[in-house]
Parts: sequence; structure tokens; C-alpha cells
Amino acid sequence: MTTVRREAFGRMPPEEGGGEVEKFVLQSDSVKVEILSFGCIIATLETKDRDGQFSDVVLGFDTLEGYTRKHPFFGAVVGRVANRIANGRFSLDGKEYQLFLNNGPNSLHGGAKGFDKVLWSPQVLPNGVRFFRLSPDGEEGYPGDLKVWVTYTLSGRELAINYQAQTSKTTPISLTNHAYFNLAGQGSRDVYDHEISIEADSYLPVDDTKIPTGEVAAVQGTGFDLRQPVELGKHLQKFHLDGFDHNFCLHQGKDRRLVARVFHPPSGRTMEVHTTQPGIQFYTGNNLDGSLKGKGAATYPKHSAFCLETQNWPDAVNKPHFPNVLLHPGEEYNHTTWLVFNTA
Repeated sequence: MTTVRREAFGRMPPEEGGGEVEKFVLQSDSVKVEILSFGCIIATLETKDRDGQFSDVVLGFDTLEGYTRKHPFFGAVVGRVANRIANGRFSLDGKEYQLFLNNGPNSLHGGAKGFDKVLWSPQVLPNGVRFFRLSPDGEEGYPGDLKVWVTYTLSGRELAINYQAQTSKTTPISLTNHAYFNLAGQGSRDVYDHEISIEADSYLPVDDTKIPTGEVAAVQGTGFDLRQPVELGKHLQKFHLDGFDHNFCLHQGKDRRLVARVFHPPSGRTMEVHTTQPGIQFYTGNNLDGSLKGKGAATYPKHSAFCLETQNWPDAVNKPHFPNVLLHPGEEYNHTTWLVFNTA
């Protein structure tokens, strides 16, 4: 049985239109998740350890002000296109499009004001909440009126996130949720004691600005071979890695498949990621620096969380040999990611 409650969470600043932001609390006997109508943000996700104790395992803020100020996309849905587009440029049907550059020379996670920084219209469901918005033609430089629905449903230990979209003009689209996890509990110092595995035979090497070079490289014999579980801290040391911020290439197909698993031995918490998407960006919070005051006045230093962002491959709009990222009029974009929480 899942219960759903809605509560007021705050008001947008007047210069942002002053709209009401609501919080939706989805609760089962083993998971409690709080989601905001601003940015479809997962603000809290509480799950049990092996002793039955709940802890909040996602980074974020106690108040709306934290989320309306600059932050690294904590818990938010990002789009129209997650990840990076090289030089913020792409061509479609002979027309060149220029996006806002917000990540060095590149456009990241939708641009200056992406899906993470807007109010969505909520609809309560029996076991979750569905958010809708219309991204107008030309928003952040992207073509077409894009209708988008993001649906969160909670069933026992499983949180499902479904993304649907329809467009009036051909447009690139790749949606994901950018939650930062620490299975020891948010505010814990690092994720070095987490064991992670990712079901991927290949990954995308990147240039100095984190844009894929175009090569699809085998993980075999490299630090990117995570097909068997590795203890994160020891693995980073062994391969002299500063952290991960890379796309892992998943087996292609429309069906749900298990793509990643994280285990935190001290608490017994496990998290599985299942998805229909072709890629997963594994990010170890390399850019966190302790400067943000999070929930309960916690600080979030480097490597204090990890992200597993299911999505299309970065810069796919400029790389024809990458999976198709274009949505055409009359088609439907439809992807689901499932997060399953357990104890071992």
C-alpha cells in the first residue's frame, strides 16, 4: 500500500512568477520519497537499513530557497537534453541551432533555465504523482512545442520514474533524474565504502571538456570495468582516477533491464537501477566542494555522493553513430527507470 500526501513547500520568488510549490509525499512500508513540483525534484528519499532504521539517502536542501539558488541539479529532472552538447550547437534539416553555453564551451542539462528550474503542473495518482509541462518552441534554443509528462510511482521497495513527451517539430530529447545518493545517509563524508557494479561492456571516453570523443571503448582491462562489484574508494586509488563522470553504454533494447547495483556493507542498504534507456552516466560528485549547506546543515564535500543518470548518450545529436536522440512529430518519447531499494 502506498499513501500519497500533498503539502505546501513554498512560493517562487516574485521575479520567477511567485507560483506555489508543492511537495508530494509517497510512502510505502519500506520507502518514503518527497517530490517537489519545482523541477520534479526528489527532495528526500528514506529507506531502511538492515536493522529497519530509516535514513534519507539523497542530497538536497530543507527549503525551497536552496533549490532556487545555484546548485548542482540535486534531485531534479533535467532536459530537454540531459548531459552535454558540444559547443551548444547542432543541425537539424539543414538548420543550425545554438544553445546557451553553461558548462565551459558546452551546453549542459538543458541550458540556462532547463526543466530543473521551472514549475510543473501536478496530478495526484493512487500510488504516485504525475507532472506536466509544455516547453514552448524556441525555449533555450530548442525547436518545437514539447509536451512532457514525468510520473513517479512507488510500489513497495520500488520507485518508478516514467518520462513521456510529444513534439510539434523534430527535436533532440533525453530526460533523466539527477539525484545524488549516499546509502550511508545524506551528509555522510564520502561514498568510498560503497560497492558498485554496472552492466556495461563499453563506455565513452571524453575530451577535456567532458564531451565524448566519438570512440566507443571496451571496459575490459580498464578502470571502467565495473561488471563485477568494486569497492569505490579502493578502485579509484588502484586506477588513479579522480572520480567518474562517464557514460556507460548499455545493451540496447526497449525492455526493462538491470543496469547497475550499489551495496553499502555497513548499513546493508542496496539500490538497483533498472531502465529502458541506452546509457547511464556514472558520476561520483567530483565537483562537490563542501560549499553548499544541505539538509540539516550538512556539508557535501567531493565524492560525498554518486549519481546514476539513465539517459541517451551525451552529444548524440552531433554523433550519428550514437543511439537516436531525435523525437519527430507524431512519435512518442517513452522511457522508464526503476530504483529498487533493499537490504542485504
